[in-house]
Amino acid sequence: MRTCEEPRPPNGQSPIALAAGQSEYGFAEKVVEGMFIVVNSITIKIHSKAFHASFELWQLQGYSVNPNWQQSDLRFTRITDPQRGEVLTFKELTWQTLRIEADATDNGDQDPVTTPLRLITNQGRIQISLKRRTKDCNVVASKLMFLLDDLLWVLTDSQLKAMMKYAESLSEAMEKSAQQRKSLAPESVQVTPPAPSAQQSWAQPFGGSPSPSSIGQYFDKHDMKESSYHLLISRLDLHICDDSHAREAGALKHGMLGGAIQLTFRRMAFDYYPFHRAGDACKHWVRYSEAMETRGQWAKKLVSEFQSKLEKF
Repeated sequence: MRTCEEPRPPNGQSPIALAAGQSEYGFAEKVVEGMFIVVNSITIKIHSKAFHASFELWQLQGYSVNPNWQQSDLRFTRITDPQRGEVLTFKELTWQTLRIEADATDNGDQDPVTTPLRLITNQGRIQISLKRRTKDCNVVASKLMFLLDDLLWVLTDSQLKAMMKYAESLSEAMEKSAQQRKSLAPESVQVTPPAPSAQQSWAQPFGGSPSPSSIGQYFDKHDMKESSYHLLISRLDLHICDDSHAREAGALKHGMLGGAIQLTFRRMAFDYYPFHRAGDACKHWVRYSEAMETRGQWAKKLVSEFQSKLEKF
């Protein structure tokens, strides 16, 4: 994989649907989603102007799950609402070991001495929720949860500086990509129900013939109001060591040692909502609390003041 100077255009319609000669969510999509994938090892290499990185995964498994993240009948791993013309699907990826390594690219813009950045983790999993339109299979919203157990990470000060440079080199490309997503995001979600067809008679986890209202309630319970990305680490032990003296000539000979700091985080979580607009409600957020209500009122006040200033010009 290579980072792009300019973001690529959206992928468009689902290639699975195109290959099957259909224009809406149907049998081909359900067959592919029902596959259970097992990969013994996989290596992903990423190249950028400033650095190159590699991701190595062992014992990777991918499968469909129900909304409670349990393996069950494949009919229960998707929720279809014909009135909205949308379908929810749920996936989970698990692995035994993950190894991440990044190093600076050899060019004149980088320092002559760089320290590779390495991270090795044990078991982890990714939970993926997708909301798509049934008429063209395009993704309307998604939710990605990256879950890790105990994590031990030892960093030197040079590795920490290198990590900051890597993040800085990616920030411009990420900003351009974010601007593209925001420009293509719909102002409001308005879904037109598709025309009646045989593809709409999909099974739902209800007994008998569910009414449209019961399907809508079940859909609302697990619906993604907007795209979001989440990282949850049960325990993180972070050790930062100063190795600047060790690199100097004669430092070890004279007994000069650097300092170190240890940080321990429990149940550390990061939540990112890239399309959330100022002043919009936050009650659907994963870790919503009453304290956010005050923040919401403050944001609405700032937005109204900004809009009033624009009207004067």
